[in-house]
Amino acid sequence: MSLSLKSGEILGLLGASGSGKSTLLRAIAGLEPVASGRVLMGGRDVTRVPTHKRGIGMVFQRGELFPHRNVGRNISYGLEMAGVSRAQRLARVEELLELVGLAGYAERPVDTLSGGQAQRVALARTLAPRPGLVLLDEPLSALDKKLRERLAVDVRSILKRSGTAAIFVTHDPEEATTVSDSIVEMEDGELMGGAWVR
Repeated sequence: MSLSLKSGEILGLLGASGSGKSTLLRAIAGLEPVASGRVLMGGRDVTRVPTHKRGIGMVFQRGELFPHRNVGRNISYGLEMAGVSRAQRLARVEELLELVGLAGYAERPVDTLSGGQAQRVALARTLAPRPGLVLLDEPLSALDKKLRERLAVDVRSILKRSGTAAIFVTHDPEEATTVSDSIVEMEDGELMGGAWVR
């Protein structure tokens, strides 16, 4: 298969469970070995580059927040690992909390968050180090239908305002249409036909 994204573009990857969507994301992120082919970021081959050096962020189904860190320290994790100064980390956390609609939540324990709030924090944490690409692996699937519909609109808005390219994986065509600029369908590990474009 061949996929390409422009800067700031959101690509929806639509398909049933077991179609290979998550495996593809994991290969792009460097969490699965690539048997053949290449992963290019800005023209640079990152196929053999370690995951943490690819400039790629990932949001998982259940957010995977660190339970021992509050909201602000979850968001600042990647910045801490990169050696960013405390003042810069705090400023970036405040900026991202504003972006995801959770201003004032920095000191909140993560176990006090609703499912939707937790996913917003997970997205903010992924955006904090300014990755070139964000991979979202069915990030809304654990939420109830009404919240999924509302959060799908918010996820698109947050990604668009951040200007980050993204691949949004889902099995829900309506969700894919709400979030994405273009959509490709995947079946049995292959892309089916051309992309739908918004």
